[in-house]
Amino acid sequence: MLGELGTASLTVGLLCAVLTALLWLRVALFSAPARPARLATAATFAAAAVACGVLEAALLRHDFSVRFVAENGGRQVPLYYTVTSLWSALDGSLLLWLLVLGGYAVLLAGRRYPLRLHAYAMTVLSAVAMFFFALSCFAANPFRTVDPVPADGPGPNPLLQQHPAMGVHPPLLYAGYIGLVVPFAFALAAPLAGRQGRAWLRMARPWTLPAWAALSAGIGLGAWWSYAVLGWGGYWAWDPVENASLLPWLTATAFLHTALGRGAGRAGWNRVLACASFVLVLLGTFLTRSGAVASVHAFTDSPLGPVLFGFVLLAVVASTVLTGRRTAEPARRTGSPVLSRNTVVLVNGVLLVTLAAVVLIGTVFPLLSGPLAGVRTSVGPGYYQRTAVPLAIVLLLAMGVTPALRAGGWTRAVRRLAVPGGVALATVAVVGLLSRPGLPALTAFGTAAFVLAGLVGELPDRLRRAGRGQRVGRLAGTLAHCGIALVAVGVAGSSAYGRETERTVRTGETLRVGDASIRLVGVDRTGGAGQMSARARLRLSESGRAERTVTPALRYHPARDTAVTVPAIDTGLLRDTYVTLIAVSPDSGSATLRLAVNPLVGLLWAGGALTSVAGLGAAIGTARPRRRSGTTPGGTRPATVAARARVGR
Repeated sequence: MLGELGTASLTVGLLCAVLTALLWLRVALFSAPARPARLATAATFAAAAVACGVLEAALLRHDFSVRFVAENGGRQVPLYYTVTSLWSALDGSLLLWLLVLGGYAVLLAGRRYPLRLHAYAMTVLSAVAMFFFALSCFAANPFRTVDPVPADGPGPNPLLQQHPAMGVHPPLLYAGYIGLVVPFAFALAAPLAGRQGRAWLRMARPWTLPAWAALSAGIGLGAWWSYAVLGWGGYWAWDPVENASLLPWLTATAFLHTALGRGAGRAGWNRVLACASFVLVLLGTFLTRSGAVASVHAFTDSPLGPVLFGFVLLAVVASTVLTGRRTAEPARRTGSPVLSRNTVVLVNGVLLVTLAAVVLIGTVFPLLSGPLAGVRTSVGPGYYQRTAVPLAIVLLLAMGVTPALRAGGWTRAVRRLAVPGGVALATVAVVGLLSRPGLPALTAFGTAAFVLAGLVGELPDRLRRAGRGQRVGRLAGTLAHCGIALVAVGVAGSSAYGRETERTVRTGETLRVGDASIRLVGVDRTGGAGQMSARARLRLSESGRAERTVTPALRYHPARDTAVTVPAIDTGLLRDTYVTLIAVSPDSGSATLRLAVNPLVGLLWAGGALTSVAGLGAAIGTARPRRRSGTTPGGTRPATVAARARVGR
């Protein structure tokens, strides 16, 4: 019964998506009333919500006649992870994708924008929804039935049952990924509607900010999940699926920055960035759901690869044709000094795009090397450390220079940069003499100190010169940049100072790294509830802290024939002590342990959280002045828009 209801909801959703696209196209071409199109948009969202609700009900009721439940549900799975099982596998994750996409469509449909531009943007968004509904209906329907019906299921991947971030990380990533469809839709709608200049930018940017904040939070939580669950002691391995989330973040960041500069809309630069961000989202979807890459984050092989790749190519072609299209109104030239904030913002955008290109090459090169050369070549962390890391440091340096570039020319800019430069040199001298972390880390420390000193020093003046409605946005922007600098310190510190060792020890023996040591007290074995586990009892000793017990574990899940590690992480103020149980001898008399000391890793989580919260604050600060001023995001009075475009029909 639930299977038929779910399939019916997907079918209805597909029909509604097709109808929605046609109705919005009718509005764009013939200035028809928009109310029927808005109702169809709401119906499409309702169909996606019903499909998600039906699959959740099937998971909670353990209805193993539904294929998705038979493959990913289980009677022994805790309630929380039963709920999150919806997005633990390919077919269910597409339903979450449709739900979030439908939510964005409903919100965008309810806004009052110039009619043709709005209608074309909604047509693009509805076409995207139509594709993913078709994908879910015909290629990845989770509601297909199984016969015979099994008595129980294996549950979701055991790695997805080890950390509560599983309930937040994928929805945040999806909110960020799919939110980038809105600037993409406006970028394609602008040339179709015959509009030129910055009007579409003022409409797209408020949608990009919350999507960027959600994507930032999703990436940060993903790194935390990897650190806390996988047991390898790190948080970023330049995995192809990790890179797939970073790529649209980089181009969306470039879009947000360049959209602020004068003349930013010239030459289609921002349209290219807006389109590239969502195309990279689609590319990440292809990498994750096609089986093209081997990754702990990716779904298994599926028949969706060719279809998704075709849609990526279609999006690239449409973006290329429309962003290169000239409109009747020529772009105005605006002069700008060589040394100006606009110039540095443009340089930042170029650096971000270059960094994205470097990461993209490293991500897709293994996929291309097989068909072209006959041998699949791997790209390891060494490539990114030699290419992406130097670019990131230069980008960080440019970010620190920007606040000092106001009116006044070279002389005043040099004066404003004197204090941050002195702080950076002092940081390099002190850290280099005391710890000698190596040139890359020392450069990162000095650059981060330069950025933080410059931002903190310029903040009071920026807030004083800002209008009442701009203060929240400027404060949020400063905090976001501070968060990025903290992330740089956390990455550099944990990479330069981190130490680890791995060895098999017998009961009573000790494993040591620096001033941290663990002594094996014993090994306990337990079984039941669909899993068996071995837990090592260890005494952890560190200088300046009391001795304490830590208990890393190994869990074996027979239903999936999978063993997962459960590391013990002792978090301190300046460092984490990370202990992993690798293996246990049959007699439980010895265990293979990995002991790692990760300094300054807490700054990574703090910086990521600060950046995400600041991004959300910037979105709020951008929205509030418009409501107070009584203008639309297009910059015109509502009465003018209504009289000219009839947006309220």
